[in-house]
Amino acid sequence: MFVDSVEIFVSSGKGGEGAVSFRREKFVINGGPDGGDGGKGGSVYFKVDRNTDTLSHFRGHKHFKAQNGQPGLGRNKYGKKGEDLEIIVPPGTQVIDLENGEILLDLLQDGERVLFLEGGKGGLGNAHFKSATNQRPTYAQKGLPGIDKKIRLELKLIADVGLVGFPNVGKSTLVSVLSHAKPQIANYEFTTLIPSLGIVDVGEFRSFVIADIPGIIGGASEGKGLGLEFLKHIERTRFLLFVIDISNYREIAEQFKTLREEVEKFSQELSKRPFGVIFTKLDVLEEGEISQKLEDFLQEFDFKLKKEEEELYIQTSKEEYILEFDKNIPQFVLGISSVMGKNLEILKKYLYESVKRNA
Repeated sequence: MFVDSVEIFVSSGKGGEGAVSFRREKFVINGGPDGGDGGKGGSVYFKVDRNTDTLSHFRGHKHFKAQNGQPGLGRNKYGKKGEDLEIIVPPGTQVIDLENGEILLDLLQDGERVLFLEGGKGGLGNAHFKSATNQRPTYAQKGLPGIDKKIRLELKLIADVGLVGFPNVGKSTLVSVLSHAKPQIANYEFTTLIPSLGIVDVGEFRSFVIADIPGIIGGASEGKGLGLEFLKHIERTRFLLFVIDISNYREIAEQFKTLREEVEKFSQELSKRPFGVIFTKLDVLEEGEISQKLEDFLQEFDFKLKKEEEELYIQTSKEEYILEFDKNIPQFVLGISSVMGKNLEILKKYLYESVKRNA
């Protein structure tokens, strides 16, 4: 089961008590103090593991606690240190303070290990308190308490390209043919109920990661449908790809306008990301119809793109020798058919170049 948000209670271990102890040796009636220090409490660490892709393993577990330090012993022996707690999370996990909403950690890199809560210090044994006026102290310190924290873990997937489209426009089919991912596919709305990632190989050891999220409907940014819950998963993407169903009952201009508006309402920053537009399901239309629909779309939004090939329009850089692009208009507009495999290699090429350009 895919889980991308959980609330948990985390505690580091408290320090062990210092020992009150005195030397006991033959012929020594009143031996001096030899109480050892208490062990340090265990600390809490977060570790990022790319083999984990959900927060589902936290379900049913509300309290995560490191071990307490052990009490000190006689003969100046330290108490055993409490065992540290290592919490495994997938890349893209944020640790958020439940009390004030502050983002405490943003965990991105595989293998990253970060100290979150320090364990309590162990108390000093009575050997530390011997003085000229008190040769046999009967006092030792208590260990310091651990730290308690109520937190929320939020997972935001990390991908290079994020797909944005209405339900049932062919996003999952596209991911499946471009990559080795196997999302659920069927001909009804909201087939995709969880976000998924696919790795797209473009040859010569080059690749990029593409994210498919559940379809967006009008009002998604206010919580309608499944959009709001999963729009966060494209927040980290470098490039947005708007997926428009050219055969849909919805007008293509209406689809694009609604999707752009929902992304903008959800996040102004996200709406400023560079983007491309693809039209899916070309196989259901005649060739003449396709060209006309693409031309009408460009004219509707006054997108001045250069026609590079049949069904491909690209943005040219502002300066001949400087790769500078306008982020307010698509970097490319392309018609494809996932079923027929039409223009998929072109799509991979332009997506890879766009990702690299905006790295």
